Amino acid sequence: LPAGRVFSSLHGRRNGGCVSMVQGASRGIGLEFVRQLLETNEEGHVVATCRNPEAAIRLQELKNRFSQRLDIHQLDLTIDKTLEDTANWVKNKYGYLNLLINTSGILSIPNVLQPETTLNKVERSALLLSYEVNAVGPVLVIKHMWPLLKLGGGGAKGGSSREFSVVANLSARVGSIGDNALGGWHSYRASKTALNQLTKNVAVEFGRKRDPIVCILLHPGTVDTDLSRPFQRNVPEGKLFTRSFSVGKLLDVINNVEVCDNGKFFAWDGQEIPW
Repeated sequence: LPAGRVFSSLHGRRNGGCVSMVQGASRGIGLEFVRQLLETNEEGHVVATCRNPEAAIRLQELKNRFSQRLDIHQLDLTIDKTLEDTANWVKNKYGYLNLLINTSGILSIPNVLQPETTLNKVERSALLLSYEVNAVGPVLVIKHMWPLLKLGGGGAKGGSSREFSVVANLSARVGSIGDNALGGWHSYRASKTALNQLTKNVAVEFGRKRDPIVCILLHPGTVDTDLSRPFQRNVPEGKLFTRSFSVGKLLDVINNVEVCDNGKFFAWDGQEIPW
């Protein structure tokens, strides 16, 4: 299915269509999600969040193009008040969410964090920083958006064919324990593994409570972004994806999600990844 059909399946017609939130939207994959969500549907609204909206030039350019359908809001995964403020803002303007995509993640920061090729290079600070941003932050975003997602998934609001909202957390294949044959990259691997477990926990809880929310994890492949750029030299030919290609495929996965997929981990091509 084309990526644009994500809106036709996701529930939501109040205020003119589906309400999606992309967390980590200032650049890379997050920015591309915002662009495709806006360009492929004339009614959907997108709430784009990032740490410093004023410095997000390309996001501001999209705002100029889609002034009535794109909202930009400040959110820092390490500051709880910004999560609370964003949830309250979305509640006051829209009242619900149909789709939440968590894309923020860190792999390397010059002079602060580098993927560890050996146990001797593991540092407490790197482990904790990776865990805070890659695992703790996304699950806290879900916590604060939970009431809005429940309302967005309730089938009484719009006659959509899909009566549940979707949470999609951007993970990575290297976070899979079953798929790990190379080792290394301790902080990044472990933080993504933690994100996988936290997402699975949330999915189980939502299922038990019969909340109309489906939570999934997504592996985008190796994408040409700032995150992967220092490590692209060893990527096999044909395996370095453009942001447009990867996000289009990920939206296809989101569009095809069913209730039975709650808690599953999917690659960009729709194949399920082992835990």
